[in-house]
Amino acid sequence: MGDCESIIPTSEGEQHVLASFQHLVKFLRTSQNVNDELKRLLADLDSHLNTMTLYTHLEVGKLSELETRLKSAEEKIRRWESNKSMIWDSCSKEACEYMKAVDEIHMVQEGLRSLSANDSQKQNELLFQADSVVQIAMARLEQELVHILAQHKLYFEPDYVPFQSGGYDVVYNESFVSTEDSMEEETSHRESIPAVYVVNLVHPHVIPHLKSIANVMFTSNYIQEFCLAFVKMRKDALNEYLFILEMEKYSIADLLTMEWGVLNVKIKKWVWLIKIVIRVYLTSEQRLCNNIFEGIESYSAVCFTEISATSMLHLLNFGEAIAMEPHRPEKLFHLLDMYEVLKNLLGYIDALFSEETEKGSFLKVEFHNLFKKLGDSARATFVDFGSFIACSISTNPFPGGGVHHLTRYVMNFIKTLTVYRDSLVFLLQDNATDGLSPASELQNEINSMPCPMAYHFQSITSHLISNLNNKSKLYKDDALRHIFLMNNIHYMVQKVEDSELKAFLGSGWMREHTRMFQNHGTIYVRVTWHSVLSLLRLDGDGLNTPKAVFKEKYRAFNAAFEEIYKNQTGWIVPDPRLCDDLLIQTSNCVIQAYRILCESRSQYNREKYIKYTTDDLSKHMLDLFQGSPRSLQSSRRR
Repeated sequence: MGDCESIIPTSEGEQHVLASFQHLVKFLRTSQNVNDELKRLLADLDSHLNTMTLYTHLEVGKLSELETRLKSAEEKIRRWESNKSMIWDSCSKEACEYMKAVDEIHMVQEGLRSLSANDSQKQNELLFQADSVVQIAMARLEQELVHILAQHKLYFEPDYVPFQSGGYDVVYNESFVSTEDSMEEETSHRESIPAVYVVNLVHPHVIPHLKSIANVMFTSNYIQEFCLAFVKMRKDALNEYLFILEMEKYSIADLLTMEWGVLNVKIKKWVWLIKIVIRVYLTSEQRLCNNIFEGIESYSAVCFTEISATSMLHLLNFGEAIAMEPHRPEKLFHLLDMYEVLKNLLGYIDALFSEETEKGSFLKVEFHNLFKKLGDSARATFVDFGSFIACSISTNPFPGGGVHHLTRYVMNFIKTLTVYRDSLVFLLQDNATDGLSPASELQNEINSMPCPMAYHFQSITSHLISNLNNKSKLYKDDALRHIFLMNNIHYMVQKVEDSELKAFLGSGWMREHTRMFQNHGTIYVRVTWHSVLSLLRLDGDGLNTPKAVFKEKYRAFNAAFEEIYKNQTGWIVPDPRLCDDLLIQTSNCVIQAYRILCESRSQYNREKYIKYTTDDLSKHMLDLFQGSPRSLQSSRRR
């Protein structure tokens, strides 16, 4: 009989049947034809039926109460169906009442499910009604979410990080004109963004509203709908912001075929953009997600990754394309900038993206792979730079014997590389002597050097001097050949002396190359003036030298000097101090010998033959190496 307790009437018809059965039991108990045993059983049955009747009245009463509560909450929710205004735009009291109504329906649903009469038609009808009202409320809350995000989003202008589009965008060729310090100037703008700069992406006062909507939709099992709407709105906001920053989207194929002058600016823009996007925007976006999904953090990571994945993939693809580009010298600084910016950002990327999401894990791995690819490409480009120098071939001698464009390019190039010392030392640690012949003297010379960069700087300068020697052979005038080598090697020494290169190449390199350019200066003096000086020599003290010999010596000297003057005023020694030193060295030989010749005759006789005084010669000597060809006009005509 105990099973009777679980038989609870769930409809009005069933309740009538139960009442009829109770009357029948009472009638049988009063009958005289029933024995004692049966009477006892009928008494137990009557007791159970009375209990069931009481329980049924309680259930019906609770169901009625839940129905009343549902109706009241439903009225509050449906009241906004025809209202075109937004709840959170009205007043905080209205929003609070609406959220209380949704909570009330949740409690009604729980109450209905707790009733034991799980197959009651009325109960099922009320549950269906409650689910329908919740669905209406969730659709409205989704609209409110979209409206709040749209109306209260904030933008910021990165005034503290202006984009620098100028800089080292030169490509070397034979017509290259060096801007001297263009490469160095760019490096002064390499890092101008604070480590982290978190901003508000929506007005702070609406964060509690967004959190309450998220929590209610989570409780209602509508968190997926919340996330989809939230991600769409925040992704649109990110795209709008990137549009403001002028972030353009290119395929890898587009980038690989892009003209270098255009690509050069795009690369610098990428370096600028990725720092702002990760350190500022995405850091701020993650904070927003964490605030809204507080208490349900797993959804924060998923939503953040969905919001940022597409933009991060565009940045990733750009980097992949640049790493795939051919190893050209003009790319090296950009590769190193990209390598270093990623080196500084990988920690932020790891913190932003969770291993728990597939996309987040993918992005972390791919950015680490890109970092390695950029490093490999930068190392290969640097190691190949010596080959680039060796392949630079000239068909015509450089005008005036001045500092060749290649010399300026190479020395400014490696001088600027010292700014990237830490990165290059790391990248080159396993490639210290790449590109050097195992038996080469250079390799033997640098094996004891402590820094990998020193190995390669030695190699680069050796390649440059070898190339300059080949270019010098284009000169027909042997003296001009030595002026050319003197100028270029002196330029190399000065670049090393005035920069961090000295720390890499060392004092030994400085002494060797200083002797080298000085030796070329000495050879120039000998080649140019040795034959001229021989014209000024006299046998003995010169007192017995015939007048005709004097006259011939003066004539020959004048002709030789005028020819030298005509040629070498068009030559150039651009460094003022080097030019002065060379003129002093020349004058000490020439003027002294000329003075001795002049003073070997009397004043009267000297006036007849001498075309230039020693003062004239000294003055004319100052016109040499000025890069402007001139001819002498005699001040004395005979």
